[in-house]
Amino acid sequence: MKQKFFIFSAPSGSGKTTIVKHLLSKYQNLGFSISACTRDRRGRNEMHGKDYYFLSIEDFKQRIDNDEFVEWEEVYPGGYYGTLKSEIERLWSEGKHVVFDVDVKGGLKLKKYFGEDALAVFVKAPSEEAIKERLIARGTETEDSLSKRLYKIKFEMSFQNQFDIILVNDDLTTTLQRAEELFEDFLK
Repeated sequence: MKQKFFIFSAPSGSGKTTIVKHLLSKYQNLGFSISACTRDRRGRNEMHGKDYYFLSIEDFKQRIDNDEFVEWEEVYPGGYYGTLKSEIERLWSEGKHVVFDVDVKGGLKLKKYFGEDALAVFVKAPSEEAIKERLIARGTETEDSLSKRLYKIKFEMSFQNQFDIILVNDDLTTTLQRAEELFEDFLK
């Protein structure tokens, strides 16, 4: 079986994580690529090796020097995120296709790396106002962090046409059904 790669990218609040979790619960032959990062854990619920691989900045930079990443980026000063080659190998060894839940730049780098073996999906909220409402509803944003996120969202939206598919998440049930269809069609 040739492994395929499913890349879901979106601005914050678009619903990509909900879609990825749905696909993982439905398809046993799909495995989640756990990203590496240098940020601190958010609360006690986040676990190393389950949610992220939490690395020190020094460790992350050493792994960059050792060419251990498929892709990486400094999202903000001192805030690195990336996909470890060892993570892909782990999922391959389990015989699974790989799904990514990554930011827009990371998604485009993964698409370039995996080429025709990858389907890059840009998840889009129906409007910027809908994203703002979803972010506020999370209750995790300060006024300043919300402003920064909304600015980044406008920037990320400018890349949507570089993805294979734009999936508008205006009705969750319909969106999840469409994501299933995309997955099943790409495996054919």
